Amino acid sequence: MNLAKIRNLSVVAHVDHGKSTLSDRILELTGAVDARDMREQYLDSMDIERERGITIKAQNVRVGWKGHTIHLIDTPGHVDFGYEVSRSLAACEGVVLLVDAAQGIEAQTLANAYQALENDLEIVAALNKIDLPAADPERYAAEIEKVLGVPASQILRISAKTGSGVPELLDAICERIPPPSGDPSAPLQALIFDSYYDQYRGVVSAVRVVNGILRSGDRVRFMQAGRVHDVEEIGVRTPTNEPVGELGPGEVGYLIAGIKDVGEARSGETVTSAGAPAKAALEGYRDPKPMVFCGLYPIDGDEFSNLREALEKLRLNDASVTYEPETSGALGFGFRCGFLGLLHMEIVRERLEREFNLSLIATAPSVEYLAHLTDGTTVVVHSPSEMPEPQKLESIEEPYLQATILTPSEYTGTLMDLCQSRRGEMVRMEYISPERLELVYRIPLAEVVMDFFDALKSRTKGYASLDYEQSGTDQADLVKIDILLNGVPVDAFSAIVHRSEASAYGRKMTERLRELIPRQMFDVPIQAAIGGRVIARETVKAKRKDVLAKCYGGDITRKRKLLEKQKEGKKRMKNIGRVEVPQEAFIQALRLEE
Repeated sequence: MNLAKIRNLSVVAHVDHGKSTLSDRILELTGAVDARDMREQYLDSMDIERERGITIKAQNVRVGWKGHTIHLIDTPGHVDFGYEVSRSLAACEGVVLLVDAAQGIEAQTLANAYQALENDLEIVAALNKIDLPAADPERYAAEIEKVLGVPASQILRISAKTGSGVPELLDAICERIPPPSGDPSAPLQALIFDSYYDQYRGVVSAVRVVNGILRSGDRVRFMQAGRVHDVEEIGVRTPTNEPVGELGPGEVGYLIAGIKDVGEARSGETVTSAGAPAKAALEGYRDPKPMVFCGLYPIDGDEFSNLREALEKLRLNDASVTYEPETSGALGFGFRCGFLGLLHMEIVRERLEREFNLSLIATAPSVEYLAHLTDGTTVVVHSPSEMPEPQKLESIEEPYLQATILTPSEYTGTLMDLCQSRRGEMVRMEYISPERLELVYRIPLAEVVMDFFDALKSRTKGYASLDYEQSGTDQADLVKIDILLNGVPVDAFSAIVHRSEASAYGRKMTERLRELIPRQMFDVPIQAAIGGRVIARETVKAKRKDVLAKCYGGDITRKRKLLEKQKEGKKRMKNIGRVEVPQEAFIQALRLEE
């Protein structure tokens, strides 16, 4: 194929600014999909994406326009899936940056634009949703020019919903985005930027050929895994899978090589010819660092091996998930998993349950702390159960984020109050336009993990947007709270919190458990303790049998004797009794929504 006629691009934007709708219109306009087969969010293939109305996985498709071949990658917008965007950009020469003409630049718009600039990609900016009554394209074009330096005269006005302006956008793509470079006679180098597992065909990988030619039937070598396979099928997505004989430089397609071991075709892997291999692998991807950790346990202990298999297959499709085995006294065998954020964690858990038919319990989310011990060593603490004893602890550091918030200026006060209540320190504050400003705060990750995003949205009626990146670690006054049932600590309910919030957390947790734990034959004390000091207590009162039911009148001493006997029995039972905590109580107590 003629290299000069190929264009590779990603569509990037903030959540809900119309990426998937634009992809739908492009598929329709270029005739890639028949009008009768068209449906909304055509490229979003997972049920969970359709239900939530968001893109989770980047999807690629090949379309034709006026003699050009366009490889289009539709990317997610949510900050938790920023890793998907970075992988997609590695397979492109340019991006279409969409901005909602009724909302203007949002935090994720900036993050994606800076990522594109870092990768030296050509940016084609477009204001979407110009058909809305609230649209103000002139004002926001000036804002884009000021913030991103794209001349206002070059910003296209489109409506992905009605299709107006989309043909002009396709023309601009062909004019402004450079064609890929590559040498068809050089040794083969192809980059895998995504994969998924098909139970009938093995691993199906999305590849971008950089140099050389990938042909069907070739023997290829996966450079990092060091394994050799025969190519069974190569093809392109149009958007149905269409087999082709070969893929040349700059082309994007899929590769099936009968791979059953999911560890051999990770994202970032370089594929080369087995006979005449390339000298060096392509630069892959930086492994993303997980920010939020939680334990995933099967409700039925026999499903542990199924959970391991499911995590392996899911990791092929989503390389940002990390996992390692762990055990819990209360929940049995499971995995400690790392995620890029809370939404990512929720989506992964839901995908495991749906795609692999598992029933899982997730423990409360936690972050990674660095504990400096008195003997001079440093340990990494992923969960409260790994926290060293207070007497061995010299100091503890927690991870911080740099959070960028874009907001209408009338909400400045309430947002500054929110950030300060979460132990945030202001880095800077600047106006993008007279009505909108950018707030940058440095905030502990543990404070952002729980419900910071929800609080941000509710305080600003949904108008503020958030983007964040890691910003090192700092020392903090953190304590581990243990929850004791009848004097026995239950590891699943432990948590690491800041000392100033410890008593509030302890009270909340004990009150919640008092409602959830069924009554036993004896009183059950529920205590929250830091080390040996109890900071909150609730009691689940005992069931009481009416031992006086058969005493009609008669001597009071007889009644007293029966009550004393009952009291003795309860005392003895309390000494030897184990508190039965039903599975439902664990699930309810660890529910994230609260």
